Parts: sequence; C-alpha cells; structure tokens
Amino acid sequence: MAGRILSFVVAFFIFSIVILFHELGHFLLAKANGVKVNEFCLGLGPTICGIRRGETKYSIKLFPFGGACMMEGEDEESPDERAFGRKSVWARMSVVFAGPFFNFILAFVFAFILMSCIGYDKPVLTGVTDGFPAQEAGLKEGDEIVKINHLSIHFAREISYYSTFHAGETVEITYLRDGKKYETTFTPKLDQESGRYLYGINYNVNIREKGNILINLKNSFYELRYWIYSTIQSLRMLITGKVSANELMGPVGIVKNVGDVFQESVQTDGYYWAFLNMLNWAILLSANLGVMNLLPIPALDGGRLVFLIVEAIRRKRIDPNKEGMVNLVGLVILFGLMFVVLFNDIRKLF
Repeated sequence: MAGRILSFVVAFFIFSIVILFHELGHFLLAKANGVKVNEFCLGLGPTICGIRRGETKYSIKLFPFGGACMMEGEDEESPDERAFGRKSVWARMSVVFAGPFFNFILAFVFAFILMSCIGYDKPVLTGVTDGFPAQEAGLKEGDEIVKINHLSIHFAREISYYSTFHAGETVEITYLRDGKKYETTFTPKLDQESGRYLYGINYNVNIREKGNILINLKNSFYELRYWIYSTIQSLRMLITGKVSANELMGPVGIVKNVGDVFQESVQTDGYYWAFLNMLNWAILLSANLGVMNLLPIPALDGGRLVFLIVEAIRRKRIDPNKEGMVNLVGLVILFGLMFVVLFNDIRKLF
C-alpha cells in the first residue's frame, strides 16, 4: 500500500513540475515585459491555500490537474497601464509563446541528464529477419541506419516509430557500413501474426553508447525532436482515424501509468532506474504539453498566438470581446473533451 501511495506521489510530482514550468514561462516573460500578474497557481478550481507577495498571489487549487498565470487584462479590458492587453503585440506574443517554449527547455534539460547517465541507443542493427525486405535489400548486422526517407535517424527506436507512423510506405534507407554510406529502397512486408508492416530490421534499444558533453547536448536536442515528432505524428493518426479516440490518455491515465512504471522499476531494478524512467516520462510529458499548447485551438496558447499574428499583420487589434467569446467557446469545448478523456481514463481503471 505504501509503495502504491509513493508511486502516485511521484507521478503527481512530475506532472506538477511540467505544468509549473510551463506557467513559469508565462510568468517570467510577463514580469520581463512589465505585465501585472494577479495570481500564479498550481491546479484548478477553488483555492486550498495561498500567499501574497507584492502584487501577485501564489496559490494551490483543489484539483491538481493544470495551473495558471493570471494576468491583468488578459481576457478583458483593463484601465491598468500594466495590463496584458495594453502591451505591444510582440510583447504579448513572447508571453504567450514562453509557456510551450519553457516546456521544450525542460524536456531538453531532462534529456541531457538522461543522456549523461545512460547514453543513447545508437541505430546499429543486431541482425535482420529472414524473408523480410531488409534482408532482401542486403542490410546486415553492424549496419548503422542514418536516414529513412527525409528523416535523419539518431536513435534505434526512431526506426520503429517511423515504421508505425508510415505503415506500408516504401522507404529509402541510408546506412553506414565500414565508414561508407549506402542507400537501398524497399517496401515493408505485412506480418500476418502481428498485423503490422515490418522492415525485418533488428536492433536493441538497451544497448546504449555514452558520449561526451558535446555529444550529449546534441543528442538531447535530437531526443526533444524525437518526442515532438512523435506527438505530432500521433495527432495526425488520431485526426485521420488511424488511432481510436479510446486510446487517448488524460491526466488520470497518465498519473496511473507513471505510478505503475515507477513501482515496477523500484521492484525490479531499484530506485536509480526508477529515477531514470521518471526522467523519460517527464521528457515525454513536457514535450507533449509544449506541442499540444501550440495547436491553433481557441483558449490554448496556439489559439492566442493566431489572434496575435493576425493582429500583427493587420496592425490593428481584434475586438477583445470577440476574442474573449471565441476563447470561451474553445474553453467549453476543451472542458468537454477533458471530461470525455477523464471518463475514458476512469473506465480503464476498472
């Protein structure tokens, strides 16, 4: 029982860090641009506790999913000279964009720590499967995949993700063998047993290579790119119907999964590997939150950026009341989606 409680505490802690860092981006850029911040909070709903420091109230809300940096004049007209709406369009853009950007920074920092601890999974083949396209194309153990079509490959797991996101598509593979670069083209084969299109390429993501600081910094960028790419491609598959909406996971599902991984890691590998697994989850969640918030949906940062870009092009601000109504509609739709996802998460618990 104690282990289960600890796993959920760890999951909530990771979730909170990712959200707080997002809101911290808004907060710091708001302060830098002279915008008055009325409240900075973790969670949503009624306030459990809070303190006031200067003009800003720092609080914790009842529902631990979410957070906010509430600025003066953000969603309504305000006579205050330090109101968000009275700042230049470029200042407002920087404040809005800072949240997702800080999520990318956090993911990059965590990725660097992870790379420094265990290295990276170099995309070197451990073999090929008989009767599949990779063997027929002449690939063999020891070859290093460096590109699939137009996507450069830096990690072994990127091969699997590309084949999933582009199932059945013909691929042009660029690989290294004995220091020389070669190219080959083939079409994946449908494996009747798994129902998946496979290249027949074998590799081991647990075989990792450590690098120096510069290599780790470079690979941390590629790790961030990997999760951003994965999030975007997953959204594409959801929109095109290749992934069912039932597979969506909300905060409850995420907390449960993170908690399960933590508990299993502690039991099988110890606290050090549990820590590394939590780092990996934090990278995924932070990159995911950054991408999702940049979607051009009203009430999200991406939706606000759309209004600001239009304003910058027109050189005239859109009526705040109309913008507020659009954001309100978007907020209602988002809460409706959150309710559906929450119901789906709870249903999966039983």
